[in-house]
Amino acid sequence: MSNKVVLSYNESLLRTSDIELLKGPNWLNDTVISFYFEYLENDLFKGLNYLLFVTPEVTQCIKVSPQNELNIFLGPLVNSIMREFIFFALNDNQLVDSSGGSHWSLLVFSRPEKMVYHYDSSQGSNDDQAVELGEKILKYFSFPVQGKVQNMPCLQQTNGYDCGVHVLCNAEQLASYASHYGRVTGCPKLTPETVIAKRWEILDIIERLTGTGYVN
Repeated sequence: MSNKVVLSYNESLLRTSDIELLKGPNWLNDTVISFYFEYLENDLFKGLNYLLFVTPEVTQCIKVSPQNELNIFLGPLVNSIMREFIFFALNDNQLVDSSGGSHWSLLVFSRPEKMVYHYDSSQGSNDDQAVELGEKILKYFSFPVQGKVQNMPCLQQTNGYDCGVHVLCNAEQLASYASHYGRVTGCPKLTPETVIAKRWEILDIIERLTGTGYVN
């Protein structure tokens, strides 16, 4: 089967295989997550420059780079704009040259609260990676790190493949909450219904952006 390009959106290129991941009970890859992060920043929350959504590829580079090289990746994103809330799609992959891995979770830097919050739909799975990356981010912004990376209660997945969907749902809900209240803490947990509906919501968005009806 031809793995043709379905949608080119900013830096994202979605192919037939990516669409199929959304349709079925499948683990979401970095391409799909990157697309939705770009959609959140450039469409749903367009104009809210204090929100930043960092794609899995860039997050991976930050995670595996030494502290003194973080400005290579974060500098172009944060130096000219005051970012209040930064969302990172975190995975458990330890390889330098790729994202992927087997589990996704969400890391959120909150400048107003001087904290990094970790939302993991399989509690405990990405703790080590979250602390490592969270402390790097706090140091980059010259904030204290001791006890400043906090695991947050969140809806837990009921299968082995929906971690990426939870990341996208949490990122969207937390960004909406932060844009209204200026903080992350206090945001309600996701509902199971939100997670169940998200795959088809994303397919609807892709259909609207392509204008072809391809994903039906």
